[in-house]
Amino acid sequence: MRVAIITENFLPKLDGVTRTLARLLEHLQQRKHEAILLGPASSIEQYAGAEIVGTAGIPLPFYPELKFNFFRPLFIRRLKEFRPDIVHLIDPVVLGAAGLAAARFLNIPVVSSYHTNLAAYCRHFGFPIFTRPMWIYNRFIHNQCELTFCPSPSTAAMLREQGFEHLRIWPRGVDTTLFSPERRSAATRAGWLQGNKAEKILLLYVGRISWEKNLGLLTRAYRAMDTRHCHLVIIGDGPALKEIQVELAGLPVTFTGYLQGEELARAYASADIFAFPSTSETFGQVVLEAMASGLPVVGVHSEGVCDLVRDGQTGFLSYAPNKDDMVISYQMRLEYLIHSKQARQDMGEAAHLYACSRSWSEAMECLMRGYAEVLTRQYAPAAA
Repeated sequence: MRVAIITENFLPKLDGVTRTLARLLEHLQQRKHEAILLGPASSIEQYAGAEIVGTAGIPLPFYPELKFNFFRPLFIRRLKEFRPDIVHLIDPVVLGAAGLAAARFLNIPVVSSYHTNLAAYCRHFGFPIFTRPMWIYNRFIHNQCELTFCPSPSTAAMLREQGFEHLRIWPRGVDTTLFSPERRSAATRAGWLQGNKAEKILLLYVGRISWEKNLGLLTRAYRAMDTRHCHLVIIGDGPALKEIQVELAGLPVTFTGYLQGEELARAYASADIFAFPSTSETFGQVVLEAMASGLPVVGVHSEGVCDLVRDGQTGFLSYAPNKDDMVISYQMRLEYLIHSKQARQDMGEAAHLYACSRSWSEAMECLMRGYAEVLTRQYAPAAA
């Protein structure tokens, strides 16, 4: 099979979308399929055997780390030369829309995948007027594809409510040889505590440090807690970093910046509780990585995360009718786990057991089956 991937987002940017896309290219290579990727410009010319063809772009006003990427004439030439069996649009916006038109012109079947809730991001970044137009635009692009893959049942339900059609679940996996409780490190814990010999429970957040991740919930809850017994570690970077540092000034907190690979795996395993307040996820890859590392999760009952965390078994999912009550709810769940070693242990073990059932290989095979279904329909002989 020859697969052309057109994406608005790729390495070296680090997030759930780029990690999933890297896994897809690796899987295609392992299964002896051929791939080409058309996406934003970078220094990467090849990944997992796939040629990377880049283009320039302009940052989105409501999400500066993503860009309006321009479709180059070179892309048409490379598509013709590569002769793909199928085109896969990843989070199509501008580049994806042009890719859809090009694929239609070349008579190549097209599928898409939905990863990022851009309509919700419009609201979080102060552009609520664009929320409805973004839904309309996203729906228009995705509904012209043979299938739209999404990462979780709750996200699929949300998209159906918005009028999306031809939906199919493309689940996610986790590398349990990398993310494992066995990577717990006393040295990592000591480094975070900076010589403080008191035994503290380490709360961990991993992800983009931006307000669409609902970090205000975590900072308000943490400020209200008795922090003599706990220490917060925040891994990542983003536009809200300085504001978060000001909000948490004077409290026991460590900011590490972005981590990856074994260093990130050690960080997960060396913490005690994963605090993830985001309500804008379509899946929550970091949640699954934390669970694989043996951490109970304190999250919010929202799309993506609610499909991973079993409330009261592998962690807690907070829900409340207003912001003040939500802060209290979130704080109480964090404090319960801080003061209950047995609950942390039981939920952490259950979380690890669940994560071990989520393999990348099976996740990618779900996508391959979708590709095969589309190609079978495309090339099936017409009925007599």
